[in-house]
Amino acid sequence: MMKKLTVTQPMLPLWEDFLREIQDLWETHQLANEGPKHQRLQKALQMYLSCPPLLLFSHGHQALECAWEALALEGEVITTPYTFSSTTHALVRKGLKPVFCDVCPEDATMDASLIEALITPDTVAIFPVHVYGHVCDVEAIGRLAQRYHLKVIYDAAHAFGVEYQNKSIACYGDITMFSFHATKVFHTLEGGALVCAEDEVLKRLALLRNFGIEDQEHVVAVGTNAKMNEMQAAMGLCNLNIVDQEMAKRKVLAEQYERNVRTMQGIDLFRRRSSKHNYAYMPVLVQGTKNRRDAVFTKLRDEGILVRKYFYPLTSEFACYHQESYAATPIAKSLSERVLALPLYGDLTLDEVDWVCYSLQKALGPNTYGS
Repeated sequence: MMKKLTVTQPMLPLWEDFLREIQDLWETHQLANEGPKHQRLQKALQMYLSCPPLLLFSHGHQALECAWEALALEGEVITTPYTFSSTTHALVRKGLKPVFCDVCPEDATMDASLIEALITPDTVAIFPVHVYGHVCDVEAIGRLAQRYHLKVIYDAAHAFGVEYQNKSIACYGDITMFSFHATKVFHTLEGGALVCAEDEVLKRLALLRNFGIEDQEHVVAVGTNAKMNEMQAAMGLCNLNIVDQEMAKRKVLAEQYERNVRTMQGIDLFRRRSSKHNYAYMPVLVQGTKNRRDAVFTKLRDEGILVRKYFYPLTSEFACYHQESYAATPIAKSLSERVLALPLYGDLTLDEVDWVCYSLQKALGPNTYGS
């Protein structure tokens, strides 16, 4: 049977290490409610990321919804359609209106040069995404936010451990969200975190993730249940010990991909502006039309290489948003029709990378663009 290669594969600690970490749960019986493992992981992640205070959540999406609720904003938010559904859904579910900004062709992040023209009296925030771990133009976005008194929330679901100018990406904006889903470079099975330097917002976030409970007799907010449990935190504590090793493995594999792809005709690579990258994904751009990308997609999957159209379609094109009218974002649309994410994870081998590249070159076929 042919081995199938997936786009990503969860990093897992040694079984013995995980058993050792969870053993005391059978003694304490504390499995939830911000227990000792939750507290340890929260502190350890803040130290690892060298960032402002950090709060853990059961899911990255729950974290995003709590972030918007804690800021108590009403109006329009400038964001990107080139992202996972969670980004846009969190906005809409909290009563905010997404205004879609186009992206940079070089890295798929929000084009900061286009933001100012989208600002109206109803604009309350900017919501960029560090796509594939590619860093947004945080300096330009910060200047605009300051000039127009806007909040900035960064979706850093892909950007754990990423640095810009040797500074953690979590140090930019008012709030940064990380996803710790199993498919991410660092994971806690499911989970997420918010980084925020403002004490009052942190207090509201802590209340919102725990039903608004202040103490056993006082409930002061209409909150939800978004607390990370102890089993998730245990996985996180184990994985934090090996995440640097995982990223180092991915770096070697990504460099092999890049060497191979640069010799191909018909494939382009994104740029990176980060001073430290996490190699979360290996996206490539197929030159030509959507039909050509889709043909390559099908041929690779027939070979057992389960590449992904990541991201396609744009969130602005989802059926659930068809009743809305959004401005065109032609660069984002073009990227969505040409991107393929190739397999990349620490347990992949260099031989498998070469096989993927050989199969990609074969799938591209004759050097005719737009076919």
